[in-house]
Amino acid sequence: MNSNRKYGIGGSTPEEELSKLSAPTKKPTPIKDKEFQDRIDKACAALKAKGLDALYINAGTNLYYFTNTQWHPSERLVGALLFADGSLQYVVPEFEIGTFNDFIGIKGGIIPWLEHESPIQKIAEAVAEDTRLAMDDSTPFTMVSHFQEHKKFKISSAEELIRDIRMLKSKAEIAHLQYPMDLTLQVHQATARILKPGITTAEVEDFIHKAHQKLGIASGNYFCIVLFGKDSSFPHGVKSPKPLEENDIVLVDTGTQYNGYISDITRTYSYGDATDKEKEIWKNEKAAQFAAFDAAQLGKPCGHIDDQVRVQLEKDGLGPNYDLPGLPHRTGHGIGLDIHEHPFILRGNDIKIQAGMTFSIEPMIVVPDEFGIRLEDHVYMTEEGPQWFTEPSHSIDNPFGV
Repeated sequence: MNSNRKYGIGGSTPEEELSKLSAPTKKPTPIKDKEFQDRIDKACAALKAKGLDALYINAGTNLYYFTNTQWHPSERLVGALLFADGSLQYVVPEFEIGTFNDFIGIKGGIIPWLEHESPIQKIAEAVAEDTRLAMDDSTPFTMVSHFQEHKKFKISSAEELIRDIRMLKSKAEIAHLQYPMDLTLQVHQATARILKPGITTAEVEDFIHKAHQKLGIASGNYFCIVLFGKDSSFPHGVKSPKPLEENDIVLVDTGTQYNGYISDITRTYSYGDATDKEKEIWKNEKAAQFAAFDAAQLGKPCGHIDDQVRVQLEKDGLGPNYDLPGLPHRTGHGIGLDIHEHPFILRGNDIKIQAGMTFSIEPMIVVPDEFGIRLEDHVYMTEEGPQWFTEPSHSIDNPFGV
């Protein structure tokens, strides 16, 4: 018998839990065109400050971020040229223009190219000699290399330029992150209640997908990791995950996507009775998570957070460094339109913590071939310091404070 059923773990069914879920009626106000234009203006100011003529923005999250134009990247070059004077030209295969026009957010001209033509040559025909072009760092190297080979361009990376704008979230963006975070936390709570001996990770993942859909996200979950017992000692899973057994550690890491913005929450708890060792490591994990939260102070480097986590872990006899039992990876990552983006919370990252940053705090503790404990919540930085998007987990046997 599952001894922690009274704490919201086990005792229900997928059908019953799905029936309890419904989409919220209140949703974040859509991000306005003015905000997209402000982002473009910031990029233009950065181009001028760096002595650059234009920015190439590739299809994907960067194109969406700056122009409110959603287009999935593929082997065909689709993107935009943003010039320092603010003019905008989309680069699109000619046969896609009709479709592409339906997706354009911020208006601009179009540089078309036919299937047998080089889109880089078509872009070159639209710019001056020796154009100093900053390249979106998400652009595939096969495309970047063709830009580099063309005599019209002087190529540099736009990674820092884009990073410095995107990693500082507006109030509207934070609201767009808060919404899916709240949904995913509901899904976590429902997921814990459907657990029973013999349930497979595939069954749990299917429930998580359907639960996000029931909460109004048609695409379901954005990603999902479910691990039981010893499998939880492998941070991103195993080839053939085991079904749940009595007294197993349960690790669930999942999220969804709302208007492009992503949630990402991990909960780890015991199905049944946790051992003394599991209870102790769980407490160590929570102490490390709060050490990270306390270290997230404006003006400090991002690496300081990771450093302080490892100080806390060493106090608890774990580590040092990346040694196991201990933390084998970075403490966290930025989140927004990409699930992993700047700023990264890892040793040596000297980017200063600023208001508007949003990032995960997930200093997982791995006990090799026994179990792993990961508690992952995200914070957003305000002028007064860090704020949690979601309430951290309570305990190994009562993770949601039932």
